[in-house]
Amino acid sequence: MRTAIVTGGASGIGRALARALAARGVAVTVADLNEPADLAGWGKGELEYARVDVTDAEAVAALVARVAGERGRLDFMVNNAGIAVGGTALEMTRAHWDRTIDVNLRGVVHGVLAAYPIMVRQGHGHIVNTASLAGLVPAPLMLPYTATKHAVVGLSLALRAEAAEHGVRVCVVCPGFVDTPLLDNANPGLPATRVGAAARQAIGHGPGRLYSADALAADVLRGMARGKAVISAPASARIAWRLARLWPGGAVRAAQLASRLVNRGQDGRENGPRDGGPRPPRSA
Repeated sequence: MRTAIVTGGASGIGRALARALAARGVAVTVADLNEPADLAGWGKGELEYARVDVTDAEAVAALVARVAGERGRLDFMVNNAGIAVGGTALEMTRAHWDRTIDVNLRGVVHGVLAAYPIMVRQGHGHIVNTASLAGLVPAPLMLPYTATKHAVVGLSLALRAEAAEHGVRVCVVCPGFVDTPLLDNANPGLPATRVGAAARQAIGHGPGRLYSADALAADVLRGMARGKAVISAPASARIAWRLARLWPGGAVRAAQLASRLVNRGQDGRENGPRDGGPRPPRSA
């Protein structure tokens, strides 16, 4: 039976990926700080929960070694755990930067360091690192997040080049805005910011108008089967990525416009209309 570890697998994208793998008969270890309540009903593959903090390198290494030892193999290492951080550069404190780097970047590094040698020894395996469209295009108002996601993209593509001769595959997942609990829990345990306090509203989408985690998981498994290096979805995210590659200056100008619009929207919500009159309701 093929074996997988999915960090951050209790909710959001990680949960969807764990469920999708389990539905295909993969034995999945859901690694998270929180235990999912309905794990038993996720799929036909064997499932287990393991509490782990991805910022703890020794804990991640111990988990990976145990799973590979007990199962006799490790086919998929999905380094998905992450946090959302939002706010202007002036609002970002060292605490925002340190926590985001610890979880979003070092968490991936710890997973790679633990799983890659095992996969090299066995001559096969697939490492899947979750980044973001923010790792492919200029994404303002979340600089620590953007910086770590760019780093994860670079790490993944460089490792892919090295890993190929060992029979190990590596890909990076770069979704656009996905409907996950991260949008309602920006800056967890960190100083609050205006954008972070209303992240879902700041990006201009309400529930049901974002890409679903289950749809993304299907895209990821399809991309893995096709051997893709970068898996980006939905189509709007792929278009944004291609435009940024073809016209970097235009991508920066678009990011500037988006930053202004969000900041003005935040000012309006906080201070009300400039003329003191009632603000009309926002259309869907």
